[in-house]
Amino acid sequence: MSARLNLVVLGKQGAGKGTQCKRLVDDYAIPQISTGDILRAAVKAGSPLGKEVSGVLESGGLVSDELVNKLVLDRMNQDDAKRGALFDGFPRTLNQAEALDALLGDDGVKLVLNLDVSTDLVTERLSSRRVCQECGTIYRDSDIEAISGTCEKCGGDVIQRADDQPEAIRKRLDLYERDTAPLLAFYEKRGLLVTVNGDQTPEQVTTAIRQVVSERGLA
Repeated sequence: MSARLNLVVLGKQGAGKGTQCKRLVDDYAIPQISTGDILRAAVKAGSPLGKEVSGVLESGGLVSDELVNKLVLDRMNQDDAKRGALFDGFPRTLNQAEALDALLGDDGVKLVLNLDVSTDLVTERLSSRRVCQECGTIYRDSDIEAISGTCEKCGGDVIQRADDQPEAIRKRLDLYERDTAPLLAFYEKRGLLVTVNGDQTPEQVTTAIRQVVSERGLA
């Protein structure tokens, strides 16, 4: 096995990729690389990059492959990614998958986990999601009254993101089917794809993922 453990986590928006990646980070001591988080941080900082992509994110669209590929390259060059990474939200397209192959070289992608969740369920999850503007903690509609719209962890404002509005959700899911779903066939042909039932509880999904990684001899 190469020195790097590179895992890709695929699935519709709202499938629970971020939740599972945060758990696996602790398991395997490799960072979660979420292009969505990187882009939102840039928007919050008001950087030139943030200004460029803010409108795209708010409408539920996708940022260009060229820009996303550059972000991932920069992130992979940081010290904490020397042992590998969990890729959350990347690649989204075949172009990005090929760019990732070129970036990783001989290390390559070791396993691709597809969190399979019904469209109805992810739509429900996304439309009820609320996020702290400061620290990114996720809440649900049912939590808002209890916390009075203020994050319990940092005191920041808890809001509904623009891309979690119904129209943006529909657009994001349409884009997923058009651009990202073909990646399943791409990785399946290479024997790297494993589909996990994401309709289970988060704990059950984590257990299933750990079992797959163990069976593949990756940890």
